[in-house]
Amino acid sequence: MDHPAAKVLVELADLQDQEVGDGTTSVVIIAAELLRRGNELVKNKIHPTTVMSGFRLAMREAVKYIKNNMVVQVDELGEEVLLNSAKTSMASKILGPESDFFARLAVDAVTSVKTTNSEGKARYPINAVHILKCHGKSALESELVHGFALNNVRASQAMPKVIKGAKIALLDFNLTRHKMQLGVQVRN
Repeated sequence: MDHPAAKVLVELADLQDQEVGDGTTSVVIIAAELLRRGNELVKNKIHPTTVMSGFRLAMREAVKYIKNNMVVQVDELGEEVLLNSAKTSMASKILGPESDFFARLAVDAVTSVKTTNSEGKARYPINAVHILKCHGKSALESELVHGFALNNVRASQAMPKVIKGAKIALLDFNLTRHKMQLGVQVRN
């Protein structure tokens, strides 16, 4: 693809699909309109750098407006509104009828990582929610694990599935890839 604007639009659609999984058409329409308006300004002898500075300024002002006038704290919404918001955002091409199940899972996951700072302000660090993918199972078998989960399988079918009273060592380095110092050995 040789046309630079078309290349940008395709990359935007791909990025939106990877990040969100939906909304590619909307992103392309908005970006195409911004490109069209920017092109008109360049044709009217406004330097492209000035146009980009204007777009950046407009973006900052739009984000500031949204934060100041349109953001509602999660604590003020209530669980029903959170569930409906999650259902709306998940009822896309991919999930469809399962959106109720995944909306409940998402709301429970986000509310479980709630932290409160010294001022009493609640935060919901989304990066504290991790998704482990297990291939070969139904999506409806998904579950929320409160705590820490590892996505591992037994190395051999002969290994036991459950061990009671096990001693667990927590290491902050990988034994298989870490090069030991001269004379240091790891024993069972």
